[in-house]
Amino acid sequence: MTMGGRSLIEIAAVGLLGLATTSSVMLGAVLGLYLPFPKKVLAGVLAFAAGSLIAALAIELGFEGAYDLVRHGASVRGAWVSIAGGFAAGAVIYYVTSLFLEQKGAALRYPSRFLEYALDRKRRAVGEKLALLSKCDLLRHLPAEQIEPLLDRVQEREVRAGEIVFRTGDPGDALYIIAHGVVEVLNSSDQHTLAELGDGQAFGEMALLSEGTRTATIRAKTDTQLLTIGKDDFDRLLAEDPFVDEQVRKLSHERAIANLRSGDVNPALWVQMARESVDRLSRSEEHRLLQEAKQGKGAGLAIVFGNILDTIPGCLVIGAKFVGFESLSLTLILGIFLGGIPEAAASATMLRKAGYSDRTIFLLWASVLVTGVVAAVAGKLFINGSESLAAVLAQAVAGGAILALVTHAMIPEALHKGGSGIVLPAVGGFLFALYLALVDAVPT
Repeated sequence: MTMGGRSLIEIAAVGLLGLATTSSVMLGAVLGLYLPFPKKVLAGVLAFAAGSLIAALAIELGFEGAYDLVRHGASVRGAWVSIAGGFAAGAVIYYVTSLFLEQKGAALRYPSRFLEYALDRKRRAVGEKLALLSKCDLLRHLPAEQIEPLLDRVQEREVRAGEIVFRTGDPGDALYIIAHGVVEVLNSSDQHTLAELGDGQAFGEMALLSEGTRTATIRAKTDTQLLTIGKDDFDRLLAEDPFVDEQVRKLSHERAIANLRSGDVNPALWVQMARESVDRLSRSEEHRLLQEAKQGKGAGLAIVFGNILDTIPGCLVIGAKFVGFESLSLTLILGIFLGGIPEAAASATMLRKAGYSDRTIFLLWASVLVTGVVAAVAGKLFINGSESLAAVLAQAVAGGAILALVTHAMIPEALHKGGSGIVLPAVGGFLFALYLALVDAVPT
């Protein structure tokens, strides 16, 4: 057989190997759409695959790559720096690219990634309101973790310069917070200006604590944007949450009001605590964000690129290390194959929930099969062989990307589905991969 013929056979073989390794995603998509397995079982498989990949990266790419460099004259420190630099570069490239694609819609692929994306969107959306609410003495003295139910009840009102917000004697119907602009507090008898209030300041707070009427007139000095919390909404909040009700009633006497105005709570700290409490999604919010993510510009393409990004590093390494079937990296292949099943199952379920058809879902995951073949062949053609410093470094970069994938998507997804119980299968996968590496390295 000629050298050219052997090369073509090897390229064909490594292409088929890439196809076989990534074919598990189709099985996973079928399971996710038609034969749903228990979540904890899929989480265990994903954790086992993650543990196996970590072992493969540490031994076959990290240690063996550094050892090859030492054998070719590098110092131990120099070899470590080279491999570490490659891993770090690969991890940064993967992580930055993944975050970019997730903002474009690729977060729909995995429930855990979508949850983080959706919560981040929600926190950013309420950030400005929280900053303004934190300047309201009354609300700032409510527990920050109780503020989320209030956010949905905050309305916006625009008033023009010279417009009256409310008059003396009007019923106390709402709390007002100035988002932008200036209002004047007028004396009830001669309409003399008693005070001016600006951005972030609140007025009418006593309406939330008593049934009294307004004791002053408020007039907009400039065009002003107000945030309002209606008394009915606030009363409903108190009825639904006994803890908040108790806290508000503690503030209902004059001494409490005086203490509130002492400003002894740090607004920045309050905002931070309140922002951290916005850590769950209602079903309506989840549906809305799913639709927004799906309808975002290039969402489908972002999902395809996200799948490609997850596939390229592992298959590149498989191709790079292939010099014959006796040289196969079983731990790496096993980790990628097993990891593809629960990942694709979770993704298929999520994409269907977002409104994608089954046909479209299979087409999206088919991009992984094509990528697996192309990446494996590219690894064979361009970075095959550990004798080259460039090849070792290229494999290290790919290894860093795989490690970033494990920690960015696989482990969080396993935790999301299976909870802390995934610790044991993850360790099991690591130990199994270690055993395979020892069998391969130590002659029997």
